[in-house]
Amino acid sequence: MLRRAAVVPAILLCMQGPARAGAHEESKDTGTLISWLLEDGRDMSEIPFPVVLAATTGKNIIPIDPEADHVWLARLGKVLDKVLGDLNSPSHGIHGAGRINEASRFIEDQLRLELNQEQGWKCMVPCTANGEEQRSGYPDLRLVLENGNVVYLDPKLYEDDSRNSTLRTFYFEPKTNTNKVHDDARHLLVAIRHNGKTSADLRLLGWELVDVSRIFVRLKAEFQASNHEMYRKDNVVAEGTPKP
Repeated sequence: MLRRAAVVPAILLCMQGPARAGAHEESKDTGTLISWLLEDGRDMSEIPFPVVLAATTGKNIIPIDPEADHVWLARLGKVLDKVLGDLNSPSHGIHGAGRINEASRFIEDQLRLELNQEQGWKCMVPCTANGEEQRSGYPDLRLVLENGNVVYLDPKLYEDDSRNSTLRTFYFEPKTNTNKVHDDARHLLVAIRHNGKTSADLRLLGWELVDVSRIFVRLKAEFQASNHEMYRKDNVVAEGTPKP
């Protein structure tokens, strides 16, 4: 059986794609990866997310230093207090959202608005490698502090009683063209707890800042194809229609 330590580099090289690995090396690493997946249950866990991000983007996650970063963290905390207070106002548009997933956009927009009110700070939607703003995908926001340091922010909503849920709630799909991480930077999940209600009954209960440099992720392999890919004309070897 392939050892996990030997497979990690192969996985990361496969994720990097042909721009970083030659065709021969890529094919070899892909074969190594598939062999491991078949032998080891098609699952890989406890991968440090900073390792994945560095391998796929070339950028490093800078760990939060509570002592050195406490000033701007305190400012960010005050902003979040205000954001949640504003969002809990019955007149805010978030209470018109029919599903909790729709509420996420209101949180992101309100947070960006308030962060841009802070003197010396600038917050925007990160651009892809093509220079286009993209709302979907990790991370959601790019904050530039007054000293030029970059902090990536990714707001996440979770229901109050689901804190210990084992369902997957953090996703990262490495792609060269849509990569939104272009700086060595600090990364924070902005975790916002809610009461599980929607529309007028929605209540945001509190926030937490999670240092992404401490997160471990897992890879679950899944070979997939779309209808467009499966039902191409040159794939079809026979067809018919029912008789009336």
